[in-house]
Amino acid sequence: MVTLRRARPDEAGLLSDLALAAKAHWGYDEAFLESVREELTFHADDVAERHVVVAVLEDRVVGFYSLDGVPPQGELGNLWLRPDRIGTGLGRVLWEHALAGAAAAGFEHLDIDSEPFAEGFYLRMGAERIGATPSGSIPGRVLPRLRVRPRDRRTS
Repeated sequence: MVTLRRARPDEAGLLSDLALAAKAHWGYDEAFLESVREELTFHADDVAERHVVVAVLEDRVVGFYSLDGVPPQGELGNLWLRPDRIGTGLGRVLWEHALAGAAAAGFEHLDIDSEPFAEGFYLRMGAERIGATPSGSIPGRVLPRLRVRPRDRRTS
């Protein structure tokens, strides 16, 4: 059974490694992964100051998400899974937990700068594409910009 809890600052390195491994799952080469490493690196202060939730399975962190911003406007800043957990339903568990927390906190919408390979997941979960945004790591690369309204969403 999966347990969801707030991330601890001492897990920052683990979260960084998990995010990079999840990104690598999509077949990006080493040069690309090196160029996004800084953007996917978490520090203890980041974890302490942000709302980061981890999924723990058999005493191992297998995924996490972050909610950023101040209500009413926020961002799903991260949603990453260990590669061996992609496609198992854990993403949906994290997604639903994030949206319930966002609704309870008063967020009217969450924006998502999506990994292009994950856009289909977010669309299936009820997000809508609202545009594109420049990559924070790679000049000229754009990411799908999505939005979800936590209060309007109905679980299926």
